[in-house]
Amino acid sequence: MTRPAVFMRAPATTARLRLAHADDLAALNGVIERAIMTWRLPERVKRLSLPSYRYHPHDLDHLHLVVAENADRVVIGVAAWDTAHPRDLRTGQHALLLHGLYVDPAYQRRGVGARLLEAVETAAQAQGFDGVLAKAQADAVAFFEASGWQRLPIEDPKRDYPHRFWWFAHSRTRPAVTGH
Repeated sequence: MTRPAVFMRAPATTARLRLAHADDLAALNGVIERAIMTWRLPERVKRLSLPSYRYHPHDLDHLHLVVAENADRVVIGVAAWDTAHPRDLRTGQHALLLHGLYVDPAYQRRGVGARLLEAVETAAQAQGFDGVLAKAQADAVAFFEASGWQRLPIEDPKRDYPHRFWWFAHSRTRPAVTGH
């Protein structure tokens, strides 16, 4: 049985990662908009929620933003993270929170998202964190699962985000955490 074309991996794209700068905001917000417009949500919901996903100059002071560029130095992906709030973690855990990871639809399934994910994983290890927490959009569930991240159970349906994933900084084989 062959895989449906939608799941076929396109040829890998060489992407250079670097810290985002204020000059990148228009380009990286364009990537975010194009990525969001592919989500399986009503068009009105996408259009109304889009402003909350955009990054602004003050975000560069509070978030770690990394962009992926193609060979022509065009921004084709972005990832943003910072330290996770203790209420989102088990007692005593320290982790990064992946705020967003977006890849231009023209470059999806070419390894760009994996490179950006690797950047946040490397940052967590280098900074001595226990792991990385992601609160993913429903369309990204398969990406995180395929990347080896563990899905966290919903313990409090009134509070827990439905698509939460965890990456252990010390080992990919440890059991999933169960914190909020």
